[in-house]
Amino acid sequence: MNEAWNLLGWNEQLETAKQAYDQQWTPARVVLEHKHLYRVLDEHGELLAAPSGKFRQTSDFPAVGDWVLVDARHDEGKATIHALLPRKSKFSRKEAGAVTKEQIIAANVDYVYLVMALNQDYNLRRLERYLLAAYDSGALPCIVLSKGDLCGDIGQKLQEVENIAPGVDVYVTSAVDRRGIDAIEQQLTAGVTAAFLGSSGAGKSTLVNMLFGQEVQLAGAIRDDDGKGRHTTTHRELVQLPGGGMIIDTPGMRELQLWNQHHTGMKSAFADIDLLGGECRFRDCTHSNEPGCRVQEAIEAGELEDERLHSYFKLQRELQYLEGKTSVKAQQEQRKQFKQLSKQVKQVKKRR
Repeated sequence: MNEAWNLLGWNEQLETAKQAYDQQWTPARVVLEHKHLYRVLDEHGELLAAPSGKFRQTSDFPAVGDWVLVDARHDEGKATIHALLPRKSKFSRKEAGAVTKEQIIAANVDYVYLVMALNQDYNLRRLERYLLAAYDSGALPCIVLSKGDLCGDIGQKLQEVENIAPGVDVYVTSAVDRRGIDAIEQQLTAGVTAAFLGSSGAGKSTLVNMLFGQEVQLAGAIRDDDGKGRHTTTHRELVQLPGGGMIIDTPGMRELQLWNQHHTGMKSAFADIDLLGGECRFRDCTHSNEPGCRVQEAIEAGELEDERLHSYFKLQRELQYLEGKTSVKAQQEQRKQFKQLSKQVKQVKKRR
């Protein structure tokens, strides 16, 4: 395997997948995407890439972090994308608006850093939502509590976060004294990719700047009244760190709408409720008013917060609703394809 590709995250699985395609096409990694035009990076440098006409017929376009196979023309600084290689992970959400469509935020990442500032941005219920999506992404979730210098009760906040995310690495950081930055740097070794996700003003771009050693993303001012910042990062972009690791910085998300998260994600994000549920008297206990419900007993005993159970119910309902909508959409698409196929068959028969 090429050493330059390895530094970008190339691995044996990708090498095996590449063998199924034209060997004249070369691997490149997507570092920036804008309306189906891409900046890709290969062993020789950066290229402006556009999908081939055949590739455009697919609905699965590349996302930042993806590996693609291209026909590279370095003398022009351009390339044509011919194939998308399998992803080892992807962090997705439902696209904003009424459309039921997946939006991939970051692909092929090893770590998902969920950034939450220790000011007005602090919200455990929102963190639960992010954790659910992170567990289902295939990447390892980590939590970054930024702006530690603005918090007077870090110990309490840290305990609250650890209670809802047992086993997840939690880092408290500060731009004032670089607290926690060295520990994160140690994870981002050569070939490792991480995505930084969080709301606007959480401090993601400031963290990227500190990890990079200089300002690569403009950090904006924070409003005093609500602790929120301007959308200083306006697009998703993969940048290489001096130490060899890679970071995908993302625009602040006002809302993370879930996208077809699996039951395994719920089990991981709410492992405490899942464990308690296994001790209920009835196997199909809904944890509402059944006798012998271990979850309700835990709430009464102060072992589990009532708000956490409400969050669990809310996310379950949201996933069930989304699953129903996507199922209906899939059925409609199948009917549409069947009608098109039937029309083509009739046209062929007429020509005969």
